[in-house]
Amino acid sequence: MFDSLRYFTLVVEHGTFTAAARHGRVTQPALTASIQRLERQMGGKLFVRGPSGATLTAAGQALLPRARAALAAVEEGRRAVAEVMGLAVGSVRLGAGATVCTYYLPRILARFRSEHPNVSFYVREAHPDALLDALEAGDLDLVVLAQAKAPSRGRATFVGTRDRARGTAFVRERWLDDELVLVSAPGVDAETAPLVTFLRGATTRTLSDQHFGDRPIAMELGSIATVKSHTRAGVGVALVSRRAIERDLASGQLVVVPSERTPVVRPLYLVHRGPDRLSPASAALLRLLREQRRPSRPRPARPLRRA
Repeated sequence: MFDSLRYFTLVVEHGTFTAAARHGRVTQPALTASIQRLERQMGGKLFVRGPSGATLTAAGQALLPRARAALAAVEEGRRAVAEVMGLAVGSVRLGAGATVCTYYLPRILARFRSEHPNVSFYVREAHPDALLDALEAGDLDLVVLAQAKAPSRGRATFVGTRDRARGTAFVRERWLDDELVLVSAPGVDAETAPLVTFLRGATTRTLSDQHFGDRPIAMELGSIATVKSHTRAGVGVALVSRRAIERDLASGQLVVVPSERTPVVRPLYLVHRGPDRLSPASAALLRLLREQRRPSRPRPARPLRRA
């Protein structure tokens, strides 16, 4: 059953039985037989296979979040037993967006490595949807997610472009506030300059659209480094994290553009599946991340259900 569920999720992730077999290091006939066996056990067809690939049926869509949860639980159990039995020294897998990975995590992870030299860690940089998928599937233990204001609903919500699997409970903890400001190169006419911004799906892009949607967009770029590079060159103005431009401001390569719409405060959250489901190594990193909070703004954990 375990292998059948793993092959099932691989087909969903890679779109075809052929690609799933390749990534699962199994022959395609063996994978197909395993999926057929799973369909018999579940009592319904899970995929419709066509020229463009394999598409989930309604039964397959119902099974997917539960299959991911089952695989994640098995992996958590394997790692917990290994650590208790002394078969592993521990590992932790963390995910975050580009700004957090580049400007918030390096010193924290360097300290974690010095305090726990035998613990291995893995960091993945991605957009919120991909990070939540990985957390749900058990591929990540902790993620740091930014939150944007959704004006159509009048409440805060994690930025995501897809209809996410229902019923998966996470815990979120308010971590830090990331302050966004409008910047340009010295001498740029900030009143008429277009925006240099991020690709859709990034929280900074969502906030840029919300607060500066009346400006034309000159560039849509995939990283904070490229946004800063083109802004320094004078292409336009950009809404970016103040944390990301400290050196640029000090060197005079960028200046803050005064605006009544800024600063924009973007809350950062620590998100996980619950303290009791963290490995000892992941729990140690969570404690270290919590230490970075400002004492005057404690934020208790509270359950979050993905919409």
